[in-house]
Amino acid sequence: MPVVESSLVVPVDPATAFAVSQTTGVVRLRWDPFIRNQRFLDGATTPAKGVRTFTRHRSGLSMVSEYVSYNPPTNVGMRMVRGSWFFENLAGGWRFAPDPSGGTRATWRYSFRCRPRWLAPLAERVGSWVLGRDVDHRIAGFARGCADPVVLAAVRDSPRPSP
Repeated sequence: MPVVESSLVVPVDPATAFAVSQTTGVVRLRWDPFIRNQRFLDGATTPAKGVRTFTRHRSGLSMVSEYVSYNPPTNVGMRMVRGSWFFENLAGGWRFAPDPSGGTRATWRYSFRCRPRWLAPLAERVGSWVLGRDVDHRIAGFARGCADPVVLAAVRDSPRPSP
């Protein structure tokens, strides 16, 4: 199963980095180049293990994903429940750890499998490149969000997540 990963250091503490990663609405759109639209499903209003979300990618593709882990301020994980026909499965995890610089090392890792199986060897090579590029752009956007005064004010003014 292919895995793509991107990592960088942001100049905020892990709790702030985690909180930025979980922003929603217009605040999320300020930093996340991956999404065009995202919302909680089934009446949920905050992230938590078991909560499902709808996400529309900037290309127009969409998926429903579910939080499989939610452990502020260290990590969060999701898996695709329904999505594009070419993904047999897709899962991702974001980790936040103190960095010796005083900031936080954010590491985002995704694994996936393509279908149909006869096309998977080629599709997964191409998918690794495309998804890897998306993850690199997305985590760079996250880093910009961790330095954006509007995003940081929104995080500061909202209640901190709990496990």
